[in-house]
Amino acid sequence: MTIDKSNINRIIATDCGSTTTKAIMIEKVDGHFRQTYRGEAPTTVEAPVEDVTHGVRNSLRELEELSGIKMLDADGNIIKGNDKDSGVDLYVSTSSAGGGLQMIVSGVVKEMSGESAERAALGAGAIVMQTLAVNDGLLAHEKIERIRYLRPDMMLLAGGVDGGTIKHVLQITEIVGASNPKPRLGLNYSLPVIYAGNVEAQEEVKNILGDKVELDICENLRPSLEEENLDPPRQKIQTQFLEHVMSHAPGYPNLMKLTDVDIMPTPAAVGMIIRTVAKQEDMKVVGVDIGGATTDVFSVFKNYETEEDIFNRSVSANLGMSYSISNVFSEAGLANVMRWVPFDMDEVELRNTVKNKMIRPTSIPYRLEDLIFEQAIAREALRLSFDQHKSLAVGLKGVQKQRSIGDIFTQSESGSTLVNMMECGLVIGSGGVLSHAPLRNQTALMLIDSFFPEGFTRLAVDSIFMMPHLGVISEVYPEAANEVFQKDCLVFLGTCIAPVGNAKNEDDHVMKVSITFKDGKTDNFDMKSGELIKVDLDSEDTATVTVKPSRHFNMGEGKGKSVTKEVKGGNAGLIFDTRGRPFTMSTDPIARISKLKTWYKNLEVYPDFEGE
Repeated sequence: MTIDKSNINRIIATDCGSTTTKAIMIEKVDGHFRQTYRGEAPTTVEAPVEDVTHGVRNSLRELEELSGIKMLDADGNIIKGNDKDSGVDLYVSTSSAGGGLQMIVSGVVKEMSGESAERAALGAGAIVMQTLAVNDGLLAHEKIERIRYLRPDMMLLAGGVDGGTIKHVLQITEIVGASNPKPRLGLNYSLPVIYAGNVEAQEEVKNILGDKVELDICENLRPSLEEENLDPPRQKIQTQFLEHVMSHAPGYPNLMKLTDVDIMPTPAAVGMIIRTVAKQEDMKVVGVDIGGATTDVFSVFKNYETEEDIFNRSVSANLGMSYSISNVFSEAGLANVMRWVPFDMDEVELRNTVKNKMIRPTSIPYRLEDLIFEQAIAREALRLSFDQHKSLAVGLKGVQKQRSIGDIFTQSESGSTLVNMMECGLVIGSGGVLSHAPLRNQTALMLIDSFFPEGFTRLAVDSIFMMPHLGVISEVYPEAANEVFQKDCLVFLGTCIAPVGNAKNEDDHVMKVSITFKDGKTDNFDMKSGELIKVDLDSEDTATVTVKPSRHFNMGEGKGKSVTKEVKGGNAGLIFDTRGRPFTMSTDPIARISKLKTWYKNLEVYPDFEGE
C-alpha cells in the first residue's frame, strides 16, 4: 500500500517475541521524531490463548495508560488518523514468536551454492537448520530422514549456474520430493519450497515436486560463479513467510488485518535498520544481538571485487546466555572463559554456576563475582559468534580470477572474509547482557574484548531493544527510523582507538597520543604495550585525536604513519587499547589476573571489586 509520509506524526510498532511482546510509540515532537512511550505484555501465541493479538492489544493498552492516548476502539481495532488524545497514523509489527522462521537450504556444492543459499536465508531473517548438498557426506536416505525429522517452516533449493548441467540440482530435488516434507506449524497446508537454482531445471523441478509442496520459483541466486543474486530469494522467503507460515500461526491472520504493512521476521527487521544506518551514515557497521538461546551477528562491509557494500547475517543457534550457556562454556573452553575473570574459581562451583543459569534462565547475578563471571561468558559467546560470522561473510568461492601484482595488495582472495575491522566505523550491541549491564563501561569493554576493533571505532548499545521496531519502520519511513535510532535507540558508549600489531616485549613503546578538546585544552601521553586506558569525553562532545604509532603498528594509514581524526565521546569516553591485534592474553595466571585488575580499574568497569 502507498503511505503518505507527510501525514505521519504518530507511529506505534510491536515486536512479538517468543515470550514478550514489546510496543513502542514514536511521535513527532517539535518537528523531530522521538520514541516517547514503551509498553510490554506476555506473548499469547501458545495455549490456552493461542492468539498473538491478545498480547499485542495488552501491550498497546499499557501504552494507552502511559500516554493517555486512545489507540484501540471498542472492538480492539487500531484507531487510524490522530488528534491530541486518540489515534495513530501508522502501525507496524515484527515477530519471532513460535521460534522464528526455521529453514532447510540446499545447493549442489556445499561450499559454493550451499553457502549462497545460507546467506540468502539468513539475510531474510531465518534460522538455517540444515544445509544439504551433493557433497555434504550424507546418503540419500539420511537426507530424507533429516528433512522429515526437522520439519522446517520452509525450504530453499539452489544450485547450478544458468545454462549448466541440471543433473545434480535434480538429484537434490528428487530427495526433497521423496521425503514428502511437512511444515512445522499446521497440517492443513503444503510446505513452501522456493527454487532459486539453474533456470534450465525449472520445468523438471515442477514435475518432480508437483503437488507435494507449495512451489515458488525465482531467479537463480548464483547465476554464474562470479555473481551472487540474493535479493530475489530473500524477497520470496519473506513473502512466503507472511502468506503461508505466519498465516497458520495462532492469531496471525488477525494481526495482519491490524498492520499497515507486512509483518517482518524480527531478525530481518534488525538487519534492515543496520543496513539503513550503514547506508545513510556511509560507514561499515557490525551489529550483534545476544539472546538466551541464540546470537545474531550483522555486518555491512565492502566487497572489493564488486565495489559493492555487502550485508551479511549469521545465527549462532547454540550460543546464548541462558538456555545455551552450557554450549558456550563447552565450545569456548574453561581457559578462554577464565582468562577474563580476575580471581580464581573452583571448577565445581564454576560449572554449577553455568548449570544454574541454564535451568533458571531468567535469573540475574546477585554477587559482583557472579556478574564478572557471566560477562566473561558473554565475551566468549560474542567472540565465537563473530568468528562464525566471519566464516560466512566471504567472497564467492569457486571463482577463478586473473590478477596483476598490484591486485595482491588491494583485493582479498576468493572465499576470504569480507569483515575488515579497520574499516568498521560502528559496533552496535544489543541483548540483555549488553543492554542491561549495570555500567555502560562494562558493555563497552565486552564489545571491545569480543570484536577487537581496529583503528578508530565508535561503540554503541541498543537502549531498550527497539531495533526490530525501527527496522520495519525503515521500510516505510527510513528518515523517521534513522532519527529515532540515533537519538533514542542508540546509547553511544564512546570510541575505541586501537592500533594493529604486536610488540615483542611488554614494555615496548606503541604510540604517542595527542588530544585536543573543543575548549582548546590538550592532553598528550605515550602508551606502552598491553595498556588499556580511558579518557573522559561526553557523548555530546567531540575531540581531535592524533595517534603516532611506532614502526611496528598501524592505525589505518600504514605502519608507523600518524593518523588524525575527530572522534565522539560517550558514557565510557575514549578508550585507548594497546593490547595488540591480534589479541593475546598471558597464560600465567598471576600475570593475567594482575593485568585484568589493572584494565578493569583503569576503565572503572567494576569499581566495587577489590579482589584478593
